[in-house]
This record gives sequence, structure tokens and C-alpha cells, in this order.
Amino acid sequence: MKETKKILVGKIVAPQGIRGEFRVQTFTTKPIDLQNLSVFGDGIVAKDFHFVRPVPNTNVIIAQIDGVNDRNAAETLRGTELFISRDDLPELKRDGEYYQSDLIGFSVVRNGKEIGKIVCFQNFGAGDIMELDNGDMISFRGANVDIERDVVTVE
Repeated sequence: MKETKKILVGKIVAPQGIRGEFRVQTFTTKPIDLQNLSVFGDGIVAKDFHFVRPVPNTNVIIAQIDGVNDRNAAETLRGTELFISRDDLPELKRDGEYYQSDLIGFSVVRNGKEIGKIVCFQNFGAGDIMELDNGDMISFRGANVDIERDVVTVE
């Protein structure tokens, strides 16, 4: 296992109402998953962050932070990224399963030649994309992951 990392799980995108609640765009499989995670961010500690409710049929939840009691205070949080510790993720149940965050730093190989190393994953709606250290963006679809060798092979 690689060193402990923080994992981006959401981003505060806008205030919601007048009582200090705000909208969080979630990057979890299901938005409601955020309620069971110890979320932290710039100036935000896990014990102060509270899940309020999901927004139906979206990847957005409504949340609140202790001490943020009005819309103006919630507005100052806009753009804040929310994280969890890698150690807080559930253990994987099957061989061959992995979290994408564990692939950061892996070499990407095409036709037997390394074309770069993974620096992050993006998803603009059409599927996961690996962003490489050389600036290239490669589709993750159909990639073969070799956890033992720290290599992702693409066609």
C-alpha cells in the first residue's frame, strides 16, 4: 500500500438558503455516502461537518458546518475542496479491486513503451480519463492494471 493520502470526495459549490447551509458536489459513488465519511477541508474539521440531505437525482448534497449560520458565511466556503483520509476508505473485498487514487504515480504503457505516469483522474461525463505527467490525457476504458508492477497498460 502506498503512503497515506487525502482523497478528494467533494467540493462546496454554492450556498443553499439563508441559514448557512451549502451545496456540495460529491465525487463518491452515491452522494449519500458522504454522510458516513470524516470529511475535512481548508479550515473545516470532520467533527464540524454535517450532512443535511441529498438533492434527489443529482450528485449534490446539502450540508452545514458548525459556526456557519447565514448565507454570507456559507458563500465564503464556495470552492472549498473536501477530503477524507485514504485510511478511512473501506477495505477492498476482492483481488484485482483498487481505488483510482492508488494508481497515482503508476506508469502508463502503450505498445510496450512507457508514455507517462498518472498524476490524476478526470471525468468530464464520458468516462474516466488518466492525466499524465506529460500533459496527455488517456482514456481509462479498457486499461489493464497491474498492481504488483505499478503499471497501467492501454491500447
